[in-house]
Amino acid sequence: MKTLVLKVDPRKIDFEKIDLAAEEIKKGNLVAFPTETVYGLGADAYNEEAVKKIFQVKGRPYYDPLIVHIAELSDLERLSREIPSVAWLLADTFWPGPLTLVVKKSKLVSPLVTANLDTVAVRMPANCIALSLIKRAQTPIVAPSANLFGRTSPTQAQHVLEDLNGKIEVIIDGGETRVGVESTVLDITVEPVQVLRAGGISLEQLHKVIDQVALNRELERDFRSPGRLKSHYSPRAKLILVEKKGEEQIKEVYNLASQYTSLGYKVGIMVKEENKERYQDFQIKVLGKGNRLSSCAANLFKILRNFDQEGFEVIIAEGLEEKGLGLAIMERLRKASVNNIS
Repeated sequence: MKTLVLKVDPRKIDFEKIDLAAEEIKKGNLVAFPTETVYGLGADAYNEEAVKKIFQVKGRPYYDPLIVHIAELSDLERLSREIPSVAWLLADTFWPGPLTLVVKKSKLVSPLVTANLDTVAVRMPANCIALSLIKRAQTPIVAPSANLFGRTSPTQAQHVLEDLNGKIEVIIDGGETRVGVESTVLDITVEPVQVLRAGGISLEQLHKVIDQVALNRELERDFRSPGRLKSHYSPRAKLILVEKKGEEQIKEVYNLASQYTSLGYKVGIMVKEENKERYQDFQIKVLGKGNRLSSCAANLFKILRNFDQEGFEVIIAEGLEEKGLGLAIMERLRKASVNNIS
């Protein structure tokens, strides 16, 4: 199969290209497309054979549910048989945007999409290319990240090509994604509502709208949401996360980098900008300023992929403060790492 790459400027959308991609969705084929979070691998949510292709191409286990992407609120009413009032409040506040709502599913939703669960995860992406594709395809689109399962998520079309070239029909290249980490997944079928996956909408933002929000981290027993596996988002290199603070963190990172370098490994360090001068003996990549978490999130997966592309065998990563988007970043680093040092 030859994968067709369609370059689309989000500031001036070429709808002929969007229509071409939409036709592939209608035929039951797969289209990778940009959202504000990461690139998604899309298929017609109502076509079981198309949905199966997502699992097959990614190597994704069938017990890991998919998120359904919509462009109109009326689609939420078709996908769910029971929509609590809090859903409309959250949708009015955060949609389009990086928030996924887990609701009771309707009979229209295949068990394949929901991993046989009684709930379905739904979101409206804040990306004009994604919304145009969904509207032109005239169907909700299921879309996990457009990468091989368990690997680093794609934030550029080139990342999708690296993993899926020759395996899918179309990639829409809409440039680099803005948020850089996946959506927050919020189960609103329980009280208090539960964050199943930290993401582009922070706990602090949710608390401004809802008084009580619980954070659920029972990964091994809970698969209501994508991204619940203990190991996920992993680069090919061995990633070690250092969660110590301040000078203790810097000392630990330096010592680990020295140890692995002495053993003959190609070692890289992922650092906060304010610490970059502390590791002059090593090769570093700057994630961003520690207090500019939106920039750190946007850079995270790109930097991990860059380490892999350059042949690094060990990555030592400085941990971040778990506030705002820091919670989502740290969740992904913990899952991607082979060892966390705190």
